[in-house]
Amino acid sequence: MSIRNLDSLFKPTSVAIIGASEYPGALGEVVTRNILGAGFAGSVTLVNPSHRELFGRTSYADVASLPETPELAIIATPGATAVCVLAELAARGTRAAVVMAAGFAGGPDSAEERLRQSLLDVARPALLRVIGPDCLGILAPAVGLNASFAHLQPRAGSLAFVAQAGTVITAVLDWAAPRNIGFSLLASLGDMADVDFGDMLDYLANDHATSAILLYVEGITHARKFMSAARAASRMKPVIVVKAGRHGTAAQAGVDAVYDAAFRRAGMLRVLTLVELFNAAETLALAHTPRGERLAILTNDGGVGVLASDALIDAGGTLAVLSAETLAKLDAVLPARWSRANPIDIIGDADAERYTAAVRALLSAPEADALLVLNCPTAMTSPDAAAAAVIAALGAQSRATLLTSLVGGAGAALGRTRFRAAGVPTYDAPEQAVHAFMQMVDYRRNQAALLETPPSLPEDFTPDLASARAIVATALAAGRAWLSEVEARTIVANFGIPTVTALLATSPAQAAHELIVGVLDDHEFGPVIAFGAGGAAVDVLNDRALTL
Repeated sequence: MSIRNLDSLFKPTSVAIIGASEYPGALGEVVTRNILGAGFAGSVTLVNPSHRELFGRTSYADVASLPETPELAIIATPGATAVCVLAELAARGTRAAVVMAAGFAGGPDSAEERLRQSLLDVARPALLRVIGPDCLGILAPAVGLNASFAHLQPRAGSLAFVAQAGTVITAVLDWAAPRNIGFSLLASLGDMADVDFGDMLDYLANDHATSAILLYVEGITHARKFMSAARAASRMKPVIVVKAGRHGTAAQAGVDAVYDAAFRRAGMLRVLTLVELFNAAETLALAHTPRGERLAILTNDGGVGVLASDALIDAGGTLAVLSAETLAKLDAVLPARWSRANPIDIIGDADAERYTAAVRALLSAPEADALLVLNCPTAMTSPDAAAAAVIAALGAQSRATLLTSLVGGAGAALGRTRFRAAGVPTYDAPEQAVHAFMQMVDYRRNQAALLETPPSLPEDFTPDLASARAIVATALAAGRAWLSEVEARTIVANFGIPTVTALLATSPAQAAHELIVGVLDDHEFGPVIAFGAGGAAVDVLNDRALTL
């Protein structure tokens, strides 16, 4: 159903709480207090058949008794009654609902699955959109909506965070509060009976209040819809994802590799932790995507510069090689003892003027796609003065990719504050800054891959389908699960792919690499191509790549 009526979820004019309560600690009590205390400007009505008044407001016996049709309903009742309530809301014309109760997830033909289908059967004919069931709820700080049982009220901001697990939402709220990170909305999707990640991506791609979309994913439903929505959203703003369940059985690891391939194909950036999720969002929001992958490192301490370059190389990054022209520019403004190589060590006595001159020379160097500026505190220049010098050097070069790290504790706080106020990404440690740069590189690669399309087949190409199907039919009739080498090579040749006879290496001069190529049919994402080391190396090296 995509984005139909999703505005009624996140920008409603009226809300009804079904199962409102004053009993301390009850779900209905927490949800009611959150909605009443968040500053929602629309009307709020309460439904509880056992009370005529709650929180000093009239309480209605049922949905039919409400004086007006609520645009959004929060259902804080048990699962068995939630379907009946949803049917009443659908009859009244309610456009959206949040179902918090659990008990809708089970195996095929289970009572839970039948209950889940009943929920959809009453909601879909009325175009009533449902978040949940088994969810924390939704929060839209810009409109003062906290329709959840979260323990904190978030600040308004420009990050959207969508997660399946409600506890992840509450953990993120705890993490974000002391850092003054704000959100355009937060949504706990729960079991995703109706609204899923594809719907949310479609909605948030066109939400002007959202600058970046952050996802916590445990599993994807409706993969085709998800991929279409993700590719469209990624063209418009950063989409950053944490996928849980990276390790486990060999089968689980294989499934995770498919997810990895899907995220890359969709132009999304995958990170491993929630902290990385928000660091990446900050980096991509503040820093301009580098035009390439070569990093220059400027430092007033050689040791810290080496640590940064080690981290870069370990991560598969590339140190920029300084050109003769850039070396000449730096020679003109730096003391004779400077490193004359990248990392660019401008010596521990570097003052603000030296930082300014070096940064200007490096930002104009075509061989450097991005610049990382490091500073260790000395008696010559405070971190704050170094930060001011870097900002002054940046000047009109607003499209430059600049990252910074002021190494130290309390003494570096003012400089970090100055960088953030100027919109310059800054990190506590050099390794964090390098990691952020590599995230930008990965994001750039994925964005480039997003625009790629495979070449069309030549007009005169016609595969020999009859031969290929006959070989497969013969193998199946014989009860075989594998083709012989001759059969496999014939089928490959039927599709115009040249083959060579396998060689047994008898000497170093004849050494060859054994490869494995295969296709698997993932239950969500469809055909996946696997390519990697073959022979004995299949299990030893685990060296392979997958793509949709």
